[in-house]
Amino acid sequence: MAQISADLSSDCQFWIKKLSQWAQASTLETRQDLCLHLPQFQGFLRQLYEALKAMDSKTVIEKFPTIGQLLTKSCWNPFILAYDESQKILIWCLCSLINKEPLNSAESKLNSWARGLLSHMLSAFRLNIQEVGLFTRGLGYAPTDCYPGLLKNVVLSLVTELRENHRNGFNTQGRMSPERMKSLSQVCVPLIALPDFEPLVKALLTYHGCDPQEVLCPEFLDAVNEAFLMKKISLPTSTIVCLWLRHLPSLEATVLHLFKKLASSEKRCMKRIEGFVRDSLLPEAACHPAVFRIVDEIFRSALLETDGAPEILATLQVFMWCFVEALEKENKQLKFPLQAYFPYASPALIMMLLQRPKGAPQAQWLQPLKQLSDQLREAAEEQSDGSWRTAFESWFLLVHFGEWAGLAAEQLVRSEAEPPEALLWLISFSYSPEAGRQQRAQTMVELGAVCHRLRGLRGAALLSARELQAAVGLDRPGGPRQLSCHLLLLFLLWTPRGHTAAAEVITLLSQTEEVSRDLMDFLEQTLCRWDHLCMGASAPRELARSLLTELRRQTWPEDGGA
Repeated sequence: MAQISADLSSDCQFWIKKLSQWAQASTLETRQDLCLHLPQFQGFLRQLYEALKAMDSKTVIEKFPTIGQLLTKSCWNPFILAYDESQKILIWCLCSLINKEPLNSAESKLNSWARGLLSHMLSAFRLNIQEVGLFTRGLGYAPTDCYPGLLKNVVLSLVTELRENHRNGFNTQGRMSPERMKSLSQVCVPLIALPDFEPLVKALLTYHGCDPQEVLCPEFLDAVNEAFLMKKISLPTSTIVCLWLRHLPSLEATVLHLFKKLASSEKRCMKRIEGFVRDSLLPEAACHPAVFRIVDEIFRSALLETDGAPEILATLQVFMWCFVEALEKENKQLKFPLQAYFPYASPALIMMLLQRPKGAPQAQWLQPLKQLSDQLREAAEEQSDGSWRTAFESWFLLVHFGEWAGLAAEQLVRSEAEPPEALLWLISFSYSPEAGRQQRAQTMVELGAVCHRLRGLRGAALLSARELQAAVGLDRPGGPRQLSCHLLLLFLLWTPRGHTAAAEVITLLSQTEEVSRDLMDFLEQTLCRWDHLCMGASAPRELARSLLTELRRQTWPEDGGA
């Protein structure tokens, strides 16, 4: 045996050199050489497989230190894989290297590498071969001579068996053992991306046995989620929900994947964010309260860690738009009480936040806004000592439904009357939840003065950019500058005489990229809010789009701000 291993190790070096030459199989001579030596190479692989069967992973590495290089080069050579015989023997070799119960990180790493090569091979070439006994044994069936399409039949048989197990209920004698379920899921790891295996993946994810512990191996659950995120597999939302409910790391990975996509997208816009959010299936999955609360907790942590980053706030708002839409579609008769989604909030407050009178005239918004402000103020300031944690929880609830703060801001700039204290508090709180009562009271005074000055300019025959800038206090240091900029934009959108000065005001305000991005975000959110609430006259919409296009052109001049 030792002499055989030594001879094979020496042969490994010869074939690695050959494989390196064949990797450049672009000439006729190279291809002819490959065809000439292929029978000998297949014979070598057979000998190698017989040797590998009798060894553990540690001995394999000692005897054949270059086996990884050899098998990798073989599995990535399309001319070798074009022959069923080559595919079959390579699969045997790789499967013999997989440890069913890895004892250390080295064996786990070896498993991951072998399964990766198997996944590549099986995704690139269909397994229409006569001898697939190795796989059938792994799936729990006796090896047999089969015809092309065996895997489809094996999958169908396993799916049927899993469904029958569901019907058995608590009859444990008729159910699959946890050991077999784990073994079955392990065998499926390198095959997940194959279309023929999709029914089996669905059946495994939706299978629930009597065992209190998870019966599917974590590698299988991780691999399914990874394939889903990379668009290598398409599964129904109900199946994805089953995956995320039984494997929390997969749900967390999906939310983090969404955040990474947003971070890598230089041009942050609401439509793009909405596309990413809908593509993630998170809103539909969140109709199950357990999924919603986990996703919500991740948003909470992200906002705390990033100090309320605009992109996280925008994503949360878009997520909630899509979630409410999905909830309305799925829960015609509400399956779960609202308290299941927001267990620590007042049910009356949640109902108020959810009831958005679409298409209602401006005058009908005032009373709901006052009521909302009073309830939030009581929750944030009056039911406790007004600590930061209490204020944050109330603010976090409010930003789920960010359109309310936008509506309050529009009320302030459009109303002919003195602004109600309730609206001043709501706006001040939404922009600065960390402020104490005294600081927030000062902001409310400054905000009321800004509204008063803007109201005085509404009847002016001509408005200049400098005059408008001074009216909201942007020519002076300090004060709520971001809030003042946003109020000025809304005033321009809703005041016909302000339209002529709008372009000049935007140029005056957007002196830095940070301010430009903030103004773009605000305009986009305003347009999206109008769309969702079926409001906004044509002239303000047209101006908002025009200003948004100009800001994009200034920020991304290389492509016209598209």
